[in-house]
Amino acid sequence: MDDPYLASIMLWPGTYVPEGFHLCDGTQLPIRDHQALFSLLGQKFGGDGHTTFALPDLRKEAPTGCMWVIAMQGIYLPRAD
Repeated sequence: MDDPYLASIMLWPGTYVPEGFHLCDGTQLPIRDHQALFSLLGQKFGGDGHTTFALPDLRKEAPTGCMWVIAMQGIYLPRAD
């Protein structure tokens, strides 16, 4: 797979999460370890915004046999404010 854009979300068929992605399950992550991703997501999906932020939780939105995943690495395009 070519490098995705950081924080891009895609519907993935199957039972495993592809390398470089994370299940969109609401997981809270430390900002210090994921600064670029935090700069794109902020605390829109949770976290305290100082030390943690959360990934979106899309588990209930996925069709049977699929899952929503988010790119944890890839091409960084800064947010245009």
